[in-house]
This record gives sequence, structure tokens and C-alpha cells, in this order.
Amino acid sequence: MNQSEEELVKNLQQGQQQAFKAVVELYQDMVYNTILSIVQNEADAEDATQEVFVQVYQSIGFFKGEAKFSTWLYRIAIAKALDHEKKKKRKKRFGLVQKLLGEKDNTQYHPVEFNHPGVLLDNKEKASELFKALQKIPDSQRIAFTLNKIEGLNNHEIAAIMDTSFYAVESLLARAKINLKKELKNYYLHYSAK
Repeated sequence: MNQSEEELVKNLQQGQQQAFKAVVELYQDMVYNTILSIVQNEADAEDATQEVFVQVYQSIGFFKGEAKFSTWLYRIAIAKALDHEKKKKRKKRFGLVQKLLGEKDNTQYHPVEFNHPGVLLDNKEKASELFKALQKIPDSQRIAFTLNKIEGLNNHEIAAIMDTSFYAVESLLARAKINLKKELKNYYLHYSAK
């Protein structure tokens, strides 16, 4: 942890409002973009981002400084994003049960259409297909791929966030690429035929 980050964390642990405000301002885009890449819904990403900062405020006393503050923050963000996805899947299954029982289901489900701030306008269609494919690969591969390709983190940083080894991250990224190629094969065959 660098000196200014250490000082910020110390001030946050002392309950200083200004320090909390500074943490939110410094890290809200990083947290939101990471969560958005996983949950793929803007409203859910906003909710989960708020939950992350509430947890940071409540849990800062447990932060020991053994890892970088941003690493700790990424871990919380990923956990919140995955929790949001699990809740959404449970709601979807419950909605199916309601349908089977003939009850009306007023729950609305969001399509994969969303605007990620890091995707250029002319790449929206390709990005949409990539994000759909990401939903179909295992969580650990999806997280490693998202942190590497979307957040731009290196394998050492990802290993720290995922609490695994550098070589495990390399393996996760390699398997993610293989699985994504399989998932995107039909899209690119169709796309190249145009």
C-alpha cells in the first residue's frame, strides 16, 4: 500500500466522512465497471455498487493492509456481483414455478442489452455477443477474463484479487479463451458470411 492509500484507509478506519467520500470518488467507476461486466445490467450494477461501498464502510475495521486496498475492494465488488446474479437466478426459477402453478409473475427480467462504458459504439454488437458468451463460462474463468481484458489488470493483480496463484490465473485465462471461442464460433461464422 502506498502512503496516500495507507493514510486514506487509516482515516476511513477512524470514521472520517471525508475519507469515505474520497474512497467513493476514487473507486466508484472501477467498482461499477467491474460489477457491470459481471451482472450485465445497469440498474443491478448500480445497486451492487452501493452495496459494495456500504460494506466497505461497515467492514473497514477488518482491513489489515496485507493486500492493496484496491485488491480488497475488487474482492468485495466481485462477491457482490456474484451474489446479485445468484439472487436473479433464484427469482427466475421462482418465476418459472409460479408460471407452472398458473400464478401471474410480475417480475421483469432484463435482457443482456446494456451499455458498458468501455465499449465503443461501433463495437456494441460484438461486445454484446462477448458478454452473452461470458455468461456461459464458469465464474472463475469469467472473473479472470473480465479483470484481465476489461479492467486491464495483469495476472499478478488478478491472482491477488482471486486469492490464487499466478499460474492458476494463466490457466483460467487460457480455458476462458477456449470456452469463449466455442461459444462465439457460430456468431463469427454467421458474421463472416455477411
